[in-house]
Amino acid sequence: MTPPGRSGPESTTREPIIQEPVSTQPAPAAPDAEAEATRRAAGVTESARANRRWWDRNADEYQIEHGTFLGDDRFVWGPEGLDEVEAALLGPAEELKGRTVLEIGAGAAQCARWLAAQGAHPVALDISHRQLQHALRIGSSFPLVCADAAALPFADASFDLACSAYGALPFVADPRLVLREVRRVLRPGGRFVFSVTHPIRWAFPDEPGPEGLTVAASYFDRTPYVEQDEDGNAVYVEHHRTIGDRVRDVVTSGFRLVDLVEPEWPDWNTSEWGGWSPMRGHLIPGTAIFVCERD
Repeated sequence: MTPPGRSGPESTTREPIIQEPVSTQPAPAAPDAEAEATRRAAGVTESARANRRWWDRNADEYQIEHGTFLGDDRFVWGPEGLDEVEAALLGPAEELKGRTVLEIGAGAAQCARWLAAQGAHPVALDISHRQLQHALRIGSSFPLVCADAAALPFADASFDLACSAYGALPFVADPRLVLREVRRVLRPGGRFVFSVTHPIRWAFPDEPGPEGLTVAASYFDRTPYVEQDEDGNAVYVEHHRTIGDRVRDVVTSGFRLVDLVEPEWPDWNTSEWGGWSPMRGHLIPGTAIFVCERD
């Protein structure tokens, strides 16, 4: 994709905007009734194109299914329900006031909306135009930007903080491209916190019941999970990195790893979310949260 021109975030903007990146890709075709699931190589361009279209097609269903759990203005790090109110991974809530914050993979911008309520100046970015339309539907007083996380349209050192709750990083072929871009737009000493599916989950079937507790694949197999149409074109891609890979990605991209959080499943959470469930959650971790600071 052609990277949009870089400019500083409009932290004083009070009306929501959607900044569209330049794209030469054709409009997405109607999805097939059944996509074939496989494991095969998928590069940077193919992954980005497939996932942009997948999220545009499935944003409505996603918000219907998970909107109640996510709320309109909660900051939830994953299916376990760990809330930034209690976790304070970005720092104490009272210290967020006046800080510029970039949310990557924002979806309907629930996290950015919570940040704005604390007095921060967030910018919500997502690759999916349709997801950001849900952010407009709910309402926002901060900028919404439609762009690829691997080509952030912001000037160097534009933000104090950055965050991503299951956004972008699980879906990109080379997470270092995203991490280096985030480092570039953060000010020195800035913090970036992101959550992803816990890497150990890739060794187990993605099932919430007992069938999801037996190892079925190698944890060390990094071949991407791909759903493809009848012509072999990817329509959804998710990439696997081991814990060691994630740590090396963080460090080689110029960050210092401050903490690695593996949320435990709380007793109050009786929800099932795909392969996440109370039964599995009490036995094996489902989410990994990386707390990083720019050197």
